[in-house]
Amino acid sequence: MQVTCNLRMMKPSTTMRPHNVGIVAMEVYVPAQYVDQTELEEFDGVSKGKYTIGLGQSRMGFCSDREDINSLSLTVLQQLVERHDLSYDMIGRLEVGTETIIDKSKSVKTVLMQLFEESKNFSVEGIDTTNACYGGTAALFNAINWVESASWDGRYAVVIAADIAVYATGNARCTGGAGAIAMLVGPDAPLNIEPGLRGTYMCHVYDFYKPDMASEYPVVDGKLSIQCYIRALDNCYQEYRSKAHAASSEGSNAHFTLKSIDAMCFHTPYCKLVEKSVARLMLNDFLLDPSPEFSGKYQGLENVRQLKLEETYHDKVIEKTFLQVSKETYEEKTQPSLRLANQVGNMYTPSLYGGLASFLLSRPVLELAGKRVAMFSYGSGSAASMYSIRICDDTSSDSRLRRLVRSLAHIEGCLAARRKVAPADFAAALKLREETHHLAPYLPQGSVDDLFPGTWFLTAVDEMHRRKYERKPPGNDAGKYGNKLPDVGRCPPHCKGDDQSIGKQ
Repeated sequence: MQVTCNLRMMKPSTTMRPHNVGIVAMEVYVPAQYVDQTELEEFDGVSKGKYTIGLGQSRMGFCSDREDINSLSLTVLQQLVERHDLSYDMIGRLEVGTETIIDKSKSVKTVLMQLFEESKNFSVEGIDTTNACYGGTAALFNAINWVESASWDGRYAVVIAADIAVYATGNARCTGGAGAIAMLVGPDAPLNIEPGLRGTYMCHVYDFYKPDMASEYPVVDGKLSIQCYIRALDNCYQEYRSKAHAASSEGSNAHFTLKSIDAMCFHTPYCKLVEKSVARLMLNDFLLDPSPEFSGKYQGLENVRQLKLEETYHDKVIEKTFLQVSKETYEEKTQPSLRLANQVGNMYTPSLYGGLASFLLSRPVLELAGKRVAMFSYGSGSAASMYSIRICDDTSSDSRLRRLVRSLAHIEGCLAARRKVAPADFAAALKLREETHHLAPYLPQGSVDDLFPGTWFLTAVDEMHRRKYERKPPGNDAGKYGNKLPDVGRCPPHCKGDDQSIGKQ
């Protein structure tokens, strides 16, 4: 059953300056087929448990030649609009974060504008944003900044993070995945992006990149990529920690640590790296603690205090030690966020936000209220940020938080309804994508019957590389709850003061 949450029933905001800006609603799309990682281990001839235990992965979603970055984005945007009973004229900004590039000039966002034609809403700001897996976060920051700025016209922003992660035959192929997530951004959000609490780290490095425009496959320096991820995590956390400490109302003696965070979501190339990342943050806390408890969980670690973080990137002893020290913290605050990553794989830009959706579904709404969720985003090259979300306190029966969580409840059903594909057929599907990438003219060969209802799919690429799409009918079991999001309205051009109405004119 399709859950529909109506966002129009609540009254529009009556002040121009928005408050509690953040994520109002989310939509998640994953492909309708997957390959089992245990079977893939056997097919690839690797040791048993290498993918499932060593990497922490169970299943990997993938796309046939019927789906591309445009179709994924079309699907997730239309599902967001339909599930929340929005109209396209309620959207004033649309930005796509992706690294899956099929055109060096035409953006995915412009393809999505065909969905706006019936509403005749062509006044929609935003464009595509690209830097490996960081593009979705950059697009979200841009949307937040737009709503909080003098340029905001009173309408919602939509952020789409979507990618197809595929690798050449070899040891990296098991870390692929695919998916799309749409986020509705506006004021009075149940997931408020905490202002002023953000740590960012960017540098120039060739750890993962895609220089071959004729191929979907990246060039990867695996060892360097992990080192860059950990280095960025260290730097982002320390800057975030410093800002959070400065903003604390508890005074200068209150030291910000992982205890100050209720949950942590990470960009997830594979689940085991996230477990190691929590251990890494615990190491940061330990080294920054002016008086650690050597009689407690840090017992016997006196000599570690002399180490510098950059000396420990590949130190397996330190890693193993802090994996044990952080085990309870990981299981409580991060493991619940890995459901989608474990079942779908690395979705690239949507990966972090799949973690957020998984966390929101992991516990009752009453246990979510008021919680602070730390978010770490990383994109190779490299760009990274850590910021936090404060979940609203309102848990009333028709609160935005309850509606958001309720609208995500279909995810488990989608995961269960997927079709398992044999590893040989998975390899053949990727081989077909490899051989037909950028081929024109081209007629896709994949089965439309295997797609979920409501999925957009590629029907043809003509001799001028123009792509044509159709939508599989949504099905007859779509149901509506009738809980609409409010139309925040459009502020007239003369509205400048904080006391001006932003209701529809």
